[in-house]
Amino acid sequence: MKFIKSHPARIYAVAVAGLALVAHYFPELPSALVLGLVAAVLGTGEVVQRAENGKTTAASEPHKDEHQDQADGGTLA
Repeated sequence: MKFIKSHPARIYAVAVAGLALVAHYFPELPSALVLGLVAAVLGTGEVVQRAENGKTTAASEPHKDEHQDQADGGTLA
């Protein structure tokens, strides 16, 4: 599960490449099935994009030190 969360774009790319190969080598597949899979892949791509954007945003935000707002030995008023 950690690998999936760390590399969603890579997994998505492999899945899309596999779908393209299946569609190429099995032209007798019903077009409705292939179009349904394409629609699912496009929806999954949106989820992957949002996950990658979230990781980028989290990495670019400065991390706040838990003691940054405290004065020497006391709390701020």
